[in-house]
Amino acid sequence: MSDEAALLIADVFEVAGALRRLGEETAGAEGLTQARWQVLSAVSEEPLTVPQAARRLGVSRQNIQRVANDLVALQLAALAPNPDHRGSPLLTMTSRGQESLARVTARAEDIHRTLFAAISDEEIRATRASLRRLLTELDRHEGTTGKR
Repeated sequence: MSDEAALLIADVFEVAGALRRLGEETAGAEGLTQARWQVLSAVSEEPLTVPQAARRLGVSRQNIQRVANDLVALQLAALAPNPDHRGSPLLTMTSRGQESLARVTARAEDIHRTLFAAISDEEIRATRASLRRLLTELDRHEGTTGKR
């Protein structure tokens, strides 16, 4: 591996950490955690089972179950019967969850506009393309092509 590749990996980890901290701050301003925000976002388009949400987010089922339980307790989400699998209910957003997600998403959009103001759309597209190529190679290495 070249020095540049090693430095890229270090930079990606540093950026990921900084974005996680920003995400926690953004979510916290709306009374959420980043994990709760991510799970609400994952089920915003369609109800998902806990295992489906875990796969989509790339984390353990147990982690998502804990967050789902928190969301249900806070009345931001509900568990609905799953016609395809009685033992695995569907996690759905409540109207309160939809309002909460809309507020945190709007806050994030404002922050992103400020954060990316000095970076051109062309640079952002090029960076995304490079990261997507890296993800493709990671998928190939892990034998998970097309599952991300």
